Amino acid sequence: MNMLRTIPIGCRAVDDYLKGGIPSGSVTLVYGEPETGKTTLLMQCAVNCSKQGYKTLFADCDGTFSVQRLSQIASNEFERIAESIVLMKPTTFREQTTVIDQLTDYITNNVGLIVFDTFTSLYRLRISESPAKTFELNRELNRQLAELAQTAITHKVAVLISSQVHSVLNDVPASVEPVATRVLKFWADTIMALKPTGDPKTIRLDLEKKPFKLPPKTFDLRIRGTGICEH
Repeated sequence: MNMLRTIPIGCRAVDDYLKGGIPSGSVTLVYGEPETGKTTLLMQCAVNCSKQGYKTLFADCDGTFSVQRLSQIASNEFERIAESIVLMKPTTFREQTTVIDQLTDYITNNVGLIVFDTFTSLYRLRISESPAKTFELNRELNRQLAELAQTAITHKVAVLISSQVHSVLNDVPASVEPVATRVLKFWADTIMALKPTGDPKTIRLDLEKKPFKLPPKTFDLRIRGTGICEH
């Protein structure tokens, strides 16, 4: 089997700009407000990974993975594609740590993509329970991301993570940033921000950071029943 170099998102303009899609051997961050298609984009990448003959390790960290949504995106290939996705559902930050530390036990030559949706949800929950441990938890989050980045490089797989957002109140007007912004943006080689527009079925994808020396780029995309596509 030839090495998987990129995983198409499924939007031609974005994939062309990224020279094929999500790159292997690196970490890609997708962040945005609720209902901007983050999970749909992640599922779409898993489906396209399967279409190239590779498996996906998919960690659902906030319980939003929907088999029905997957079936809409995969269409008549649903059964075959579903078999190529290994779903993990950590329910605590400690369980997320275990999943990451044991990833290499599940990575074989036919694994092309590792997904964490939503990477910071269990971290944020743990901090709300134990604010005094914030420094320790931040250090562990950084270690997890370092481990994922090393796994991407060593095993030549794509790592795709999504993040929740919080308001940046000192901006006028207020903008949004991913939770644990600095550590996420440090480890991510590619960063995509999904933003709402005036049309509930249209989203804006801002490429904020790319693995190539390319200028920032914005795309208007459409959310349909079958996934995200060009406007």
